[in-house]
Amino acid sequence: MILIKDPEIINEGKKYRASVLIRGDQIDSIFTGEIPLEIKRKAQIIDAQGQWLLPGIIDDQVHFREPGLTHKGDLRSESRAAIAGGVTTFMDMPNTMPQTTTVAALDEKFDRAAETSLANYTFFIGATNDNLPELKKPGAHRAAAVKVFMGASTGNMLVDDASTLERIFGEVDMLIAAHCESEPVIKRNISYFTSLFGEALDITFHPKIRSEEACYASSSEAVALAEKHQARLHLFHLSTARELGLLSDRPLQDKKITAEVCIHHLWFTDTDYARLGNRIKWNPSIKTVHDRTRLREALTDGRLDIVATDHAPHLLSEKTGSCLRAASGGPMVQHALIVMLEMCRQGIFSPELVVRKMCHAPAELFRIKKRGYVREGYFADLVLVDPNCRWTVSKHNLLYKCGWSPLEGETFSHQVVKTFVNGNLVYEKGVVDENFRGKEIEFNN
Repeated sequence: MILIKDPEIINEGKKYRASVLIRGDQIDSIFTGEIPLEIKRKAQIIDAQGQWLLPGIIDDQVHFREPGLTHKGDLRSESRAAIAGGVTTFMDMPNTMPQTTTVAALDEKFDRAAETSLANYTFFIGATNDNLPELKKPGAHRAAAVKVFMGASTGNMLVDDASTLERIFGEVDMLIAAHCESEPVIKRNISYFTSLFGEALDITFHPKIRSEEACYASSSEAVALAEKHQARLHLFHLSTARELGLLSDRPLQDKKITAEVCIHHLWFTDTDYARLGNRIKWNPSIKTVHDRTRLREALTDGRLDIVATDHAPHLLSEKTGSCLRAASGGPMVQHALIVMLEMCRQGIFSPELVVRKMCHAPAELFRIKKRGYVREGYFADLVLVDPNCRWTVSKHNLLYKCGWSPLEGETFSHQVVKTFVNGNLVYEKGVVDENFRGKEIEFNN
């Protein structure tokens, strides 16, 4: 037994002092009053006074690069970084090598994660122009959802056949999660800018090529398909103010169309390209201060439902060259929670909202069993945060296999001090229990 004594718990819209008893892999009891003497005698006591206790973060979009791209990251290395950042459950994308577009490939990834992952895990199965029979197999339901790339990205899994998209939205009885950027618009923009300035376009052209128009054209198409077929649709990494008009501010449980925003679109703007260059090249691109402001507002008013990372590591050597050649994506999973809490310190969000969007909402949207909350009978996926600890991101405290972060040199005011996964203390003040293994999460389908 482990007793986490006297933290401030942030959970279900409230902040209150209590103690949490972990027994086995679950939360046994939450004490707001006197703790029974027998428990004090028998439990391992962790004094958490002055610290915040949060549910473990559930990151619904990561690229941990295994199989086939493990020079950038792998399930072990990136889950290790996730744990250090308070992320206790991740959902990994299908654009690996080979791609996760068959039930057999999906099963192989689950087997590999069971061997190596320090965090809890699940995976997406990817759609292509010709794999609809795989998406309809019973084994596909082991996945968190079907990922549809309605815009080419790393791995080139573009689904651009109109009849295929109609059938996916009409016949697949799973949640459909979409990366939305219009390939025709992107190609047109590339042609226009290269005709004027040549092939060596710098990073400032990236948001002009992967533009607001490219995002909206594709997102609106996905929403129209979902409404036509009454499908459940989750829009990944929205990046523009214009796309927010496609969304409702109704409670999450009443929505069939939901949306995610990523840390980098809430933190950076296109003014940061001059300072950070290709290090902040993501797809979709980071856009204007106006877009960032509206995304922050939409997260608060309920139009945006989830905050995730789109953690996508590359070697720095792969991030060089023109905006047409440099790899898109960057590492973020170790620092996502800390960045969000920094925005709380700045008065942009509240800690209660951060917990709702990073813990409760992913659990509800994906219908995850017994995770995402500090509740008796739930798995003890928990994070202790010191809310008064200034520290600076540097190479020596990074756990990413790629060895860099766009946040290097940034100083933050909160720090993850302990992370519990399934009742086990897996991370404490920079030390990771390398022998621990997470579990495949289950769904209430």
